[in-house]
Amino acid sequence: MGHWLVIDLEATTDDGGWPVADMEVIEIGASLVTGEGREVDHFQRFVRPRRRPQLTPFCRELTHISQANVDSAAPFTEVWPSFERWLAHHQAQLQAWVSWGDYDRVQLLQEWRQHGLDSALRALPHINLKQRFAKARHLQRPTGLNSALHMAGMHFCGQQHRALEDARNTARLLPLSLPNG
Repeated sequence: MGHWLVIDLEATTDDGGWPVADMEVIEIGASLVTGEGREVDHFQRFVRPRRRPQLTPFCRELTHISQANVDSAAPFTEVWPSFERWLAHHQAQLQAWVSWGDYDRVQLLQEWRQHGLDSALRALPHINLKQRFAKARHLQRPTGLNSALHMAGMHFCGQQHRALEDARNTARLLPLSLPNG
């Protein structure tokens, strides 16, 4: 049986949010899991934003990512190739990549385009687990990750709005959201 790659991104933002076009990735978190949601490997890196290098107070408070974390990080053009090298070790077993909602997919497409990068993820199907969970639970509309965990009788583990912790918590909902899960 194959593995699933759960990805979560944290990005620059301000109170009230910014359009995706104005956001930049500041943290990449990925959890490689079995169909049962058991982690096999993970990846986490901070990313230095270039257009708006100074994080807003709202962004720092929401994500618990400090200015020092991003100041000492490499830019996306260096971090993404590092992610791709990590991913290459697991490529053969991958079924699909997963995120909670569609934001992460759209943000990655934007980053790849802006930086002239490609990704092995393009060859894999993307699963919007937020939509799948809502469908599996017959919800009127999709819900947030924390609410979904509560509906499933779970509590969020770790710090919310941190990429790896969000990815790991999303992975916990994988077996409840996929067919034959």
